[in-house]
Amino acid sequence: MDDVEGHPLLAVYLARREELVRYFRIRLRSAEAAEDLVQDIYLKIAARPVTGAPEEIGNPGAYLYRLGSNLMLDRIKQQRRADRRHAEWQDSETMSAGGEPVDQAPPADEAVAARQRLDQILETVGAMSPSVREAFRLHKLEGLSHAETARAMGVSRSSVEKHIMASLRQILKRIGR
Repeated sequence: MDDVEGHPLLAVYLARREELVRYFRIRLRSAEAAEDLVQDIYLKIAARPVTGAPEEIGNPGAYLYRLGSNLMLDRIKQQRRADRRHAEWQDSETMSAGGEPVDQAPPADEAVAARQRLDQILETVGAMSPSVREAFRLHKLEGLSHAETARAMGVSRSSVEKHIMASLRQILKRIGR
């Protein structure tokens, strides 16, 4: 409590904390949002340097309500901007026909066929020799260049290129184009 004695605004805050919560609960229509806002008021005033001059703020109670109102308005503006960005993103990512959203998921038969092709690729990769499989994994799945894959495997770049070509030939042979 020594901190409160040296910080008059903090003392006023602590005395009116419940009152502030009630006030902002009504305006925000949420007890949790009001608690968060009142906590933000505390953080703002706790971060203020204590100058020891009580005349600095003429009406500390009014100051706390003004600070809270400003924080509340900032949050509302921030939420509106986020909602607008989300709506714009949603509009750009969603196809619609006649004002109704259209499902962009592939038809079920295409999804099943794609899953079957993936299973065939995984089986083919699993059946590859360890060195070919490792080169394929490092280059195609991990995204390493041929030179980086060669260094990681301790082989020449030419060997990596041959392994990659062999893996692709095996996959194309199994699933076709």
